[in-house]
Amino acid sequence: MPWLFAKAWWRKDKNEKVVYLTFDDGPIPEVTPKVIAILEHYQVKATFFCVGDNVRKHPELYRQLIEKGHRVGNHTFHHLKAFATDHHRYLDNVDTAAQWIDSNLMRPPHGQLTFKTYRALSKKYQIVFWDVISRDYNPALTPDDVWKIVRKKVRQGSIVVFHDSLKAQRNMLHTLPLTIEYLQRQGYELKTL
Repeated sequence: MPWLFAKAWWRKDKNEKVVYLTFDDGPIPEVTPKVIAILEHYQVKATFFCVGDNVRKHPELYRQLIEKGHRVGNHTFHHLKAFATDHHRYLDNVDTAAQWIDSNLMRPPHGQLTFKTYRALSKKYQIVFWDVISRDYNPALTPDDVWKIVRKKVRQGSIVVFHDSLKAQRNMLHTLPLTIEYLQRQGYELKTL
């Protein structure tokens, strides 16, 4: 639906050899530090769309993301699905998350956003979707399946979604180094949004 949310980012810099790695759902102590360590090993910065309640519970991890030079974004306070949530309740939840997350970036959980909610949020936020979703959260997929998805779909200007969550960690921790090494070999620059 890129045409419906015209000002949202789905992909950037199509004419430049740049890819944007993003992570949703953290920060959590079991996974986020491992992601930070991998990114640091490869000297790469990424963008983390944080759940406000996780930032509230783990403020030291949130601070670490900032201190290490990563970018952060709002992913609501309770990881709400827009299609199942009242418009005003959804906006209030984003505002609650904003008390913990200092960013003008917002990614709706599950990629769900009504047009009415999009219009309201886009007055305050740059809404960010993606053009490559790794599906690392899917327990039916193996780490190699996830790697094949990313490798097949990534292209110039891609915004790639991984998850720093318990559900995704097996697939993501396997795929992330492969993705970074592949992109660096291909001459891509990895940037924050």
